[in-house]
Amino acid sequence: MTIIDINTFNSLKESTDADFIKELIHTFLEDAPNQIEQMKNALDKKDAESFTRAAHTVKSNAATFGATELASLARELESLGRENNLEIGNKLQVMEEAFYQVKNQLEELK
Repeated sequence: MTIIDINTFNSLKESTDADFIKELIHTFLEDAPNQIEQMKNALDKKDAESFTRAAHTVKSNAATFGATELASLARELESLGRENNLEIGNKLQVMEEAFYQVKNQLEELK
């Protein structure tokens, strides 16, 4: 299974330079775990707004790199948060696992 859509990644690479893409990857790999942590904290506090905002950030950033599965998992969590539905079962855990797969592949690509 491809974690990163290589066409999307290559388009990004072509539209920017190698140093910038490394910087983008570095920022994403630092920021996403913070967003996931914010989502966990928001769940504990039943704060749907913060949860939704963090899910949106992960979704947008993942989509930038072509991390389609991660983006889609984050989109689903964002939608649930918008509906004020924080009964998400293990969906956040699944998204976090997807992030680590994305992280491994991005580190190979950069």
